[in-house]
Amino acid sequence: MASRIPIRVSNGKGFVWNVDDIYKLRAEHRICGILVGTLPHMGSQNMFLGLPLQLMPEEVVLLLNEELALLVDDPSAHMSPTQEQLEKWKERHAEYVESQISSSTTSGDHTHLAETAEAKQKRLLRQQKKNAKTSTVQQEPNQVLWIPEETPETSSSKAQDAPYPLVVPGETSFPWYDSTTATYLTIQSAKDAGIWNYPDTQEERARCAVFSDLWKRKYVMGGGIKFGGEYLVYPGDPLRYHSHYTASVLPSVDNPLPAMDVVAHGRLGTATKKVHVLSAWDEKKQEVAHFSIEWAGFG
Repeated sequence: MASRIPIRVSNGKGFVWNVDDIYKLRAEHRICGILVGTLPHMGSQNMFLGLPLQLMPEEVVLLLNEELALLVDDPSAHMSPTQEQLEKWKERHAEYVESQISSSTTSGDHTHLAETAEAKQKRLLRQQKKNAKTSTVQQEPNQVLWIPEETPETSSSKAQDAPYPLVVPGETSFPWYDSTTATYLTIQSAKDAGIWNYPDTQEERARCAVFSDLWKRKYVMGGGIKFGGEYLVYPGDPLRYHSHYTASVLPSVDNPLPAMDVVAHGRLGTATKKVHVLSAWDEKKQEVAHFSIEWAGFG
C-alpha cells in the first residue's frame, strides 16, 4: 500500500495533489490527467493551471485494477478537530504566515515592484513631454522637465507598502486528518462505500476496457471530444508527440453502426489529419476489437 499513489476522491472525481505522484504517473505509468487548479488573486487563468491533477474515470479504474493507486475518501478523512488541536494549529499557522511576510520584506527582492515604479516614472515623463508640446504657454529653450528621483530608501518603503497580494500556502496535513479508515484498494470496495460508482453501465465498462487495452499497447490517451471521439491516442508523451489516432468506443460488437456514421468518422479523421479508430467491446469474450478508418482517395 505504501507504494500506491493516493487518489483523493471528492464529488465523485479523482484528484492527485502531490507533485512527485503526478510525475510518477506521467513518466512511469503514461497517465497524464488534466491540471485544474488556479491560484488565488490571479484572474484569467485558462492556459497555465496547477495542482490538483484531475484524472479521467477510466484512468482511475485502470490504476486501481493494476494496483498502482488507491482511493481516499478525502471528506471523510478530515475528522473534527479538538479545541486543543485547533488552537495549536492556529498558532503554527500564524507563525508560518509571519515568517513568510518577514522573509519577503527582509530579502530585499523588490525587482518587480521597482520595475513597476520605473515604468510609472517613464509614463509620467512621456505625459509631461506630450503636455509640454501641446501647451500654449511658451517655454524657455533651456527649460527641462524635472521629475524627482526616488532613493533606494523611498523606493523600498513604497514597495513594502504596495497593495500587492501575498499568497500564503496552507499546510498539506493536519493532526486531525486520518485516511486509514477512508482508504479503498479496489473499485468494488469503493463502490460499496458509496464514494465511487464508475463503471456502472455497459457503455462505461466498454470505455474502461478500451482505455485499458490501448494503455497495455503502450499508448497514451487524452480526451478526444474536440476531435469527435472519446480519446486522442498518442505514441508517447503528448508534450513530445502529436496524436496519431482518434478513438471512438462502441459499447458492443452487436450494436448496429449506420453507414453514414462510418463515412462521418472517416471524413472527420481526414479533416483532422488523424486515423479514426472504432473500438468495440465484446463483453462475452472480454475482448476489444479495433477498426481503423482512412480516406482511400479514389478518383
